Amino acid sequence: MNTAELQPGGPPPVRPTANYLDVRQVDVVAPNFKQRLSGVTSTLERVVPVQARTVRIAALGPKLAATVPRIRFLDLPRLWSPPPGRTHRVWHARRNVEMLAGVFLRDALRMPLKLVFTSASQRHHTAWSRFLIGRMNAVISTSGRTASYLKRPSTVVRHGIDTDQFHPASNKAECRARLGLPNLTFVGCFGRIRHQKGTDVFVHSMIQLMKSRTDLGAIALGRALGPHRQFLSDLQQEVKAAGLDQRFLFPDEVAPSETPAWYAALDLFVAPQRWEGFGVTPLEAMATGVPVVATSVGAFPELIVPGVTGEIIPPGDVAAMTSALQGILNDPQRLQQMGKDAREHVGTHFSLTAEAAAINAVYHELGVDRM
Repeated sequence: MNTAELQPGGPPPVRPTANYLDVRQVDVVAPNFKQRLSGVTSTLERVVPVQARTVRIAALGPKLAATVPRIRFLDLPRLWSPPPGRTHRVWHARRNVEMLAGVFLRDALRMPLKLVFTSASQRHHTAWSRFLIGRMNAVISTSGRTASYLKRPSTVVRHGIDTDQFHPASNKAECRARLGLPNLTFVGCFGRIRHQKGTDVFVHSMIQLMKSRTDLGAIALGRALGPHRQFLSDLQQEVKAAGLDQRFLFPDEVAPSETPAWYAALDLFVAPQRWEGFGVTPLEAMATGVPVVATSVGAFPELIVPGVTGEIIPPGDVAAMTSALQGILNDPQRLQQMGKDAREHVGTHFSLTAEAAAINAVYHELGVDRM
């Protein structure tokens, strides 16, 4: 089965016009300088439109979704003049290069800016990163573990999910049919395909389970870039050698707007990372009513309630993953209840509205008024 067969039919969607704002009416600029799709970009695209309901915010960067309010790079010289009635704007960075740009604009070009940085990293920062973080007016951490690696105080704001966008399928069989998938019990793993993401652990575990269960399918949805293409090719060859290539699927990366349908086609989700900053995919899966087996890295232990919304296992452990998946898949009633509990858990503790409000509160402390 090739990738083309896995895509929904019909004509391509009409792309809406980009939402450009008058920079004079913008209080907060959220730069996004990465060209390729990433988890950071997806997070920004989700939360900025919700933030914009109460704060005058615009993103700055290439290839952003049309739903995201934004300004152009040509607008940058106009940042020398603050909005009417204001003394400054906020520049909210999520990467080193965006922090550097903010420091340059504020300190070298003397633009009236206050700088905010969101840190998702769960490792000790380099001297360069520490220098940049030290130049920020405020810092946000995406989890308690992330905050523990910082050398300065931060506000913990965990990512949230739009539970209207990510919701359970009313009929999984119909959802799978629309994606061109067979009607099997599907276990999925979404994101970049590489060793760090633990895709090999997922593949090896599923090969063991699928050999004895003909009703079971697997989806590794994502793209392998550069040196990781050989890693993907080797995994595909292992699946083929096991005679499972008709049930173990490797569709390419899809647009963020298409991922909710792929989650809704699953019965169980796996987050097998060996290392992760935050990792939003478990929240997306749980919001869709799909329980999660995840490794004990990143913020995953802060997101998943073991035995209730999924299970937590050690990273890189094929045997532990196989056992956890088998324990859930072999009990359909437990699987169904976990899905319901997962959906309720995300709605209660990880709403996108709450995330947007908490970030906006940080801006408010820096002098940005609510609309």
